[in-house]
Amino acid sequence: MGQTSLTAYHLRRTIHHRYLDWRTARNHHLVTQYLDLLALILERNGWRCVKTYSPDVVPVRMPLLRVYGTDRAVITINVRAVAGNRWAFHEASRGRLGYLADCGSDIKETAQVIGQFLSNHP
Repeated sequence: MGQTSLTAYHLRRTIHHRYLDWRTARNHHLVTQYLDLLALILERNGWRCVKTYSPDVVPVRMPLLRVYGTDRAVITINVRAVAGNRWAFHEASRGRLGYLADCGSDIKETAQVIGQFLSNHP
């Protein structure tokens, strides 16, 4: 009995994650708008940003924003769909586990969190 419910749980979870991935891929323009806004604020704070989602440079499946800090510290950020019709910034190398902040929250606060991360990592 327990194995059946566990299998159903894994199936529901897999379907849910694929649906979120589909939403992310389908709304490419929205993802790039959120990353552009974050890049603008981070650049105002003195961080160097490289946008890797310009179709004329290189076509990519998942838009990424690389933010360079001092002493070789770097973080790669992407935007993913999350539950509840929301969007969130994630650390790209960690996937869904790399959650940083909701896109609907204060973007300046998100930029401060990323700035602190870059300042504290050599």
